Amino acid sequence: MSAPPTLIIAEAGVNHNGSLDLAKELIERAAAAGADYVKFQTFIAEETIAQSAPKAEYQKANTNDPAESQLEMVKKLELSADDHRALVEHSRRHGIRFASTAFDFESLDLLGELGVEFLKVPSGEVTNLPLLRRIGAAGLPIIMSTGMCDLAEVGAALEALEEAGADRRSITVLHCNTQYPTPMEDVNLRAMATLRETFQVPVGYSDHTLGIEVPIAAVALGATVIEKHFTLDSSMDGPDHAASLEPQELTAMVQGIRRVEKALGSPEKRPSPSEAGNLAIARKSLVAREAIPAGAPFTDANLAAKRPGTGVSPMRWDEALGRRAGRSYAIDELIDGADLP
Repeated sequence: MSAPPTLIIAEAGVNHNGSLDLAKELIERAAAAGADYVKFQTFIAEETIAQSAPKAEYQKANTNDPAESQLEMVKKLELSADDHRALVEHSRRHGIRFASTAFDFESLDLLGELGVEFLKVPSGEVTNLPLLRRIGAAGLPIIMSTGMCDLAEVGAALEALEEAGADRRSITVLHCNTQYPTPMEDVNLRAMATLRETFQVPVGYSDHTLGIEVPIAAVALGATVIEKHFTLDSSMDGPDHAASLEPQELTAMVQGIRRVEKALGSPEKRPSPSEAGNLAIARKSLVAREAIPAGAPFTDANLAAKRPGTGVSPMRWDEALGRRAGRSYAIDELIDGADLP
């Protein structure tokens, strides 16, 4: 039996640059690419970031004003409650499900009002106990990214969510690296299996590498959820654009994942329908290596294994040795099944 399809989340994040029109276009592109969800980020900047908080190095590199504070940068990327309602409706019209990540209590309440289907714990909030408790008490499925985390921190976050009321079976844990872009040598996809085995939860992968190879590989390794940033143009000014897929790349990733899902198939090992016709062509049968008179014994010297595979299987070689031919055989003639009943 095949596994359920991978849940693909097209992470628009803050790549709308604070523009509702750009956010709507991101929704349209995510829907056209075949993603299951388009996801944004919901926050009140002053509730999330202190005035003294600096930008990350990648944020400095990818924005036009490296001197501005993180708070100043993020404040320009806020979307209002009305913007969110418009985006939910726009998602519905384009046949894609809406999701967002809340970074503070008020934003979490807004997402509840909007009727989101799951809540996301981003990597930076894994150690935010008050927010974890509010998320755990909300009664929704949870997806938790684990960038920058060790196993102890992941375990503590899961415990906090459960103590607040979350069901462990409703939590999916995503392996993640928060460097934008993530160097290939830091991806460490095998840690995804460690998360699954250690915590007995479904696992997935939130990707910040360049390209589409790593998320596709994650699906082959058992990811049930893939989250990937995308943008309309990776050269735009903003903290996340440079490490995001452009629309045609997002489409290629979705298609690649769906192909890999088909290729994964089921655990059953059997000939596939497409190769059944090759059995007679590629396999071999017992044949006469030389002319064999009727009544002569079959030997290593007068038998051979040759194509086609429509006769007696060479796996019966030892069984054939010493038996006597029921009739005469010409060179390369298939040995009768009647001679090896």
